[in-house]
Amino acid sequence: MLADLKTAQKVTGAKQVTRALKNGTARRVFLAQDADPRVTEPIAALCREQGTETESVDTMAALGSACGIAVGSAVAAILAD
Repeated sequence: MLADLKTAQKVTGAKQVTRALKNGTARRVFLAQDADPRVTEPIAALCREQGTETESVDTMAALGSACGIAVGSAVAAILAD
């Protein structure tokens, strides 16, 4: 599933993912397991409320790399077409 992040339209970071969830444009959300729970838990809760699919990723570094950025990312989302 991480491979989807390389080619799909996406957003990274808590603020942008939260915005996408509230706008209804986030199709799938990726959460890094080693990220601060203060960042990931509110987003996970919002996903549960809205029925958005979530997927866990082992590390922030792996998620950042899958998104094509040089730094780690706590959260990322694939956007609906």
